[in-house]
Amino acid sequence: MGVKMFTKIDLCSMALLKLGEKPIQSLNEDCVAAKLAQSLFNPVIDTLLSMFPWHFATQSILLVKNSDGDFVIPQNVLRVLKWSGKIIGNKIESNSDTLNITAIVKTEPENFPGYFANLVADKLAMEFCIPLTGDANVFRMMSAIYESEYQSAKFIDSASSNQSNIDNFSLINARF
Repeated sequence: MGVKMFTKIDLCSMALLKLGEKPIQSLNEDCVAAKLAQSLFNPVIDTLLSMFPWHFATQSILLVKNSDGDFVIPQNVLRVLKWSGKIIGNKIESNSDTLNITAIVKTEPENFPGYFANLVADKLAMEFCIPLTGDANVFRMMSAIYESEYQSAKFIDSASSNQSNIDNFSLINARF
């Protein structure tokens, strides 16, 4: 069985189902749920991606100076994690001719692992909750579920990283 590839509609529908609402078939439907999904989806995703250095959304990018002598941060970069130089706006000032940065980049839903897709659905459900249900108790419950899911997703993502750095750690080597 293959890996599930998610769409915006899938994730928004999952969020709606968590609230006991009907799923949507399109972001262009003439209903409150679709209008909320259309307005909130991209900002929610960009924020979630930016909050943690998710392995699936982290890339190494080689930058070359533009004609003004600046390194321009690509538009798909949500957050620069590692660089040398000084970031000013969407540019990095550095004396190098090339610059390698590590960054979190915009990532399409079809590339989300299951743990992140579930986190997205929980966050969207939380965001959709008050406008759709008006119920503060359900909102508090969804907030607690989201916080728990966020911690779980961070753990899963961190656990999937390459742990080879510890193999050559001098204090561990000195012990043996």
